[in-house]
Amino acid sequence: MSSRRLEILRAIVDEYVATQEPVGSKSIADRHGLGISPATIRNEMAVLEEEGLITHPHTSAGRIPTDLGYRVFVDKLATVKPLSAAERRAIETFLEGALDLDDVVMRTVRLLADVTKQVAVVQYPSIVKSRVRHVELVSLTPSRLMVILITDAGRVEQRVLEFGHDIPENFLANLRTQLNQTTVGQRLTDVEGKLSTLLAGFKTGDRQDVGVIISTVAEMSMEKPEEKVVLAGTANLARFREDFTAQIHPILEALEEQVVLLRLLGDVSDTVQVRIGHEQSEQNLRQTSLVTVGYGSDLNPMGALGVIGPTRMDYAGSIAAVSAVARYVGRYMNESV
Repeated sequence: MSSRRLEILRAIVDEYVATQEPVGSKSIADRHGLGISPATIRNEMAVLEEEGLITHPHTSAGRIPTDLGYRVFVDKLATVKPLSAAERRAIETFLEGALDLDDVVMRTVRLLADVTKQVAVVQYPSIVKSRVRHVELVSLTPSRLMVILITDAGRVEQRVLEFGHDIPENFLANLRTQLNQTTVGQRLTDVEGKLSTLLAGFKTGDRQDVGVIISTVAEMSMEKPEEKVVLAGTANLARFREDFTAQIHPILEALEEQVVLLRLLGDVSDTVQVRIGHEQSEQNLRQTSLVTVGYGSDLNPMGALGVIGPTRMDYAGSIAAVSAVARYVGRYMNESV
């Protein structure tokens, strides 16, 4: 595509996103300073229409982008729209005072919906991808013990065990060391298998207590195995009701299904992905676009987040917001413990 034709496509996308009105050659000539006449713009628009990148609704003289036009625009997007000062401040401070993983996820999804004015979706850190960061044994009383499991996703599980006899501190110190040597860095799904090798290293008289503690850590590692996604901002779809040629209800119904949301976020990386209109695998979401990215680790994202909105989306702004929020969530996950 010639650079001039690409600039005209960019102008059509920008105008249509801003006004929701079909875009004519005169408005492009007047507002975008391309240095070419409306007649030349009309000729280039005819080529863009032949290529399937723009179309004209009904009898309007103006043009609107097609799904393919949006795809070319996104693929050629050289710059990401800078965040406003208010948006930057909101993103930089949204995790201050977060209490636990649930609080982090809920703050994240609300912020993303507020900043983008789209539907925000955030996946909890995947149990399959989470790893052990630390195991702690805390003596509450001589015969009462708290077992704590901390993951690299910031999840903290704890259990209190009651014994009918005192547990020596040197025994706990030794077991604590061995538990961490065996499990730290391991995926939660592998913990039970790794722990099974520990018992043989303890003398017979201690094995019953060791077995109870090991079993507890193994159970904690397998808690909450279900994948979970939360969303916020579904009311934002009402702002774009005119963008949907069909009824909005099938879109809302699809967004209520956890399985659908998990599929949307199931194939992510540390690079922002954009699925536009008919690129969506879910039939009921093919009038929408999805912007997603993984968070937590460049090589092995532990979860994903993104926004869903009409194809007439501010792609540059959405990409900037999704990227920034994912960066801060990932940093918090890695530094919170």
